[in-house]
Amino acid sequence: MKAAVFHGAEKGLKIEDIPVPTVGPDQALVKVAACGACHTDLHYIEHGVPTFKKPPIVLGHEASGIVEEVGPAVTNVRKGQRVLIPAVLTCGKCAFCRQGRENICADMKMLGNHFDGAYAEYVAVPTKDLLDLPESVPLAEACIIADALSTPYHAVKNRANVRPGDTVVVFGCGGVGINAVQLAALAGGQVIAVDISERKLEWATRFGAVKTVNASKVERVSKEIKKLTGGGADIVMEVIGNPRTFEEAFESVRIGGRLVAVGYTHEASAIVPGKIMFKEIDVVGSLGCRPVDYVPLIRMVAQGRIDLKALVTHRFPLGEIHRAFEVMHEGVSLRSIVVP
Repeated sequence: MKAAVFHGAEKGLKIEDIPVPTVGPDQALVKVAACGACHTDLHYIEHGVPTFKKPPIVLGHEASGIVEEVGPAVTNVRKGQRVLIPAVLTCGKCAFCRQGRENICADMKMLGNHFDGAYAEYVAVPTKDLLDLPESVPLAEACIIADALSTPYHAVKNRANVRPGDTVVVFGCGGVGINAVQLAALAGGQVIAVDISERKLEWATRFGAVKTVNASKVERVSKEIKKLTGGGADIVMEVIGNPRTFEEAFESVRIGGRLVAVGYTHEASAIVPGKIMFKEIDVVGSLGCRPVDYVPLIRMVAQGRIDLKALVTHRFPLGEIHRAFEVMHEGVSLRSIVVP
């Protein structure tokens, strides 16, 4: 089969012919319908962030497809079933999983990181993690539910705890950020979107933002946010992963408000603990999504409350996967999907 194989930061990503994965007793072989192109992959390809499994490894963690084959011990899925593959697979046994916090599982395994992912024609995964996709959900576009939608869903619902009437500021309107805007608006929040791209801010307005701030056109974003909100937002979500942006996001939170870290960076950020204490600001992290949250999220898509096709702005065949990352760099895409 054809697959995009990562050979490390120096050798990069190459399209190669590799064997179709062998299915274990409790696994399914899924014929990949599409796999979303994510910034996480750029961390591996361009920024030297190591994958858990040493290269060569097939990347891609945001996939949907059709079950092609199942192992002899499988009883919960069938051949021909339309399925979503969560980006992260959980053990179900550790203390965190037993507490209902599977998204921080002590033994989590990530597709395209711990084992071969879905920038390929086929992928083998444990069937306990597969999620059924109704016919009303477009199969290829459904792949972005696995991360671009599920990650902000968990952040908005479980970590930010957005309630009707909350003022919510979202820093960064890329593939994940735009869905933080959309989902916060669906939860009843009054959303202000922040970015340096007018195109992305226009998208943010389309997906529910009531106001936007172009960070490149104001002296200080936090000052602008305080003007717009009368002293600071109830909830601020940083969905970029930039230390300076994180600091501005913190300064945008009102007394007694909440800052949610969704974007990833390995760099340190300078935040004064005294301000957290005196203002009683909650600073929380948000990682991925719990398995239990996928079901209501898929139902929202099936009901038409979330328009998947509007979120997918570009499609590329597997052989042109590099173009998916090029348009990401150019800032002209919301989410690109790779279709084997």
